[in-house]
Amino acid sequence: MAVAVLLAAGAAFLTALSVVLQRVALESAQVPHSLHPRLMIHALRKRSWLTGFALMIGTFVLQASALRFGQLNVVQPVLTTELIFLVTILVVVFHRKVGWRELAGIVAIVGGLAAFFACASPAAGIGQPDGAAWLTVSGVTAASSIGLVLAGRIGPRWWRAAALGAASAILFAYNAALTKTLTSLLRTGGWAHLFANWDPYLIAVSGGAGLFVLQSALHAGPITASRTANVTINPLVSILIGVFAFGEQLRSGPMFIGIDVLAMAVMCAGVVMLVRSPLIAGIGGPAGDEYLGAARRPRKPVNAMAMAAASATAAAATVSAGGSATAATTAAAAAAAAAAAAPLAGQAAADAEARRRRLA
Repeated sequence: MAVAVLLAAGAAFLTALSVVLQRVALESAQVPHSLHPRLMIHALRKRSWLTGFALMIGTFVLQASALRFGQLNVVQPVLTTELIFLVTILVVVFHRKVGWRELAGIVAIVGGLAAFFACASPAAGIGQPDGAAWLTVSGVTAASSIGLVLAGRIGPRWWRAAALGAASAILFAYNAALTKTLTSLLRTGGWAHLFANWDPYLIAVSGGAGLFVLQSALHAGPITASRTANVTINPLVSILIGVFAFGEQLRSGPMFIGIDVLAMAVMCAGVVMLVRSPLIAGIGGPAGDEYLGAARRPRKPVNAMAMAAASATAAAATVSAGGSATAATTAAAAAAAAAAAAPLAGQAAADAEARRRRLA
C-alpha cells in the first residue's frame, strides 16, 4: 500500500512538472489557433517540450508500477495531488500568488475525489469487454471528445483551455481502458496474438489524439484551467468505463450512495471556486499573467489612433501659434503623415514582437 502511494505521488509530481515545461515551450508558438497542426511542429523543436514529454513517459511507468502494488481506488486519488504540485511549482518557481480560494478549491477537489473512490471502491470486473461494449464506449468517447474540442474553439481563454483539457482527459481515460485489455491479450496469446487485434492500433490513435489535444489545451489558456479539468474528468470517466464496459461493481446502499453524492458535491464546489480564481481565469493580475515564460508575455501594443490624434493636436497647436498659411500647410502635412505612418508603426511593432517570439 505504502509503495503504491509513493509511486502514485511521484507520478503526480512528474505530471505537474512535465505540463509546466510543455506550457513554457508552447507559449511562443505562432499558430492561427491552438488546434493547428503546426503547434506540434513547434513543440518538437523545443528542448523544454521534449524534456516534458520524457517526463510524461516516466509518469506512465510510475503509474503502471503503482497499479501493480495497489488498487485503482488507492492510486487514483493520489494522482489528483498533481494540482497541489502544480500550484506549488507556480508559487515557488513562477511567483504566482495563491489565496484561500485556490487552496480551498484544491482541497475540495482532491478530498472529494478521494472520498468518492474510497466509498465507491470499484471491484474487479470481467477481463475483456465484448465487441458491443467497446463499440458503445468508442462512440461515446468520440462524440464527447469532439463536442468538447468544438466547444474549445470559442469563448474566453480559460474556457477553451478547460474544454480542451476535458477532451484530452476523456481520450486518455479511453486509452487507459484499452491498455488494460492489452495486458489481458499479452497474458493469453503473447505478442503474436496482440497485433491480430485492433486494440494496439486504437491505443496508438487515441494516445496520439489525446497528446495533441492536451498540447492544444496547454496553449489555449491558463495551465491551471486545463489541468483542473483534466484531473477532475479523467478518473470519473475511467470509473464509468469500468462500470459499463468491464463490469466493475460499485458499493451500493443508501449510506454509500449518499456519501458518493456528497463527495461529488464537494468536488464540484471546489471546481466552482477554482474557476472563479484569477489563477484559473487569467484575470485580475498584470497583463499576460497566465504566461509562465516572462520573455513571452505579450507587450502592450502600439496605439496607432492615439499617435495620429497626438500628431493632429500638435499640428493644430502649430497653426494657432504661427497663424501663417505656410505653417498651416506644414502642420496639416505633418498630421497626415503621422496618421498614415501610425498603422505602419503598429504593424512594425507587431512584426517585431512576432520575430522576438520566434527567436525565443
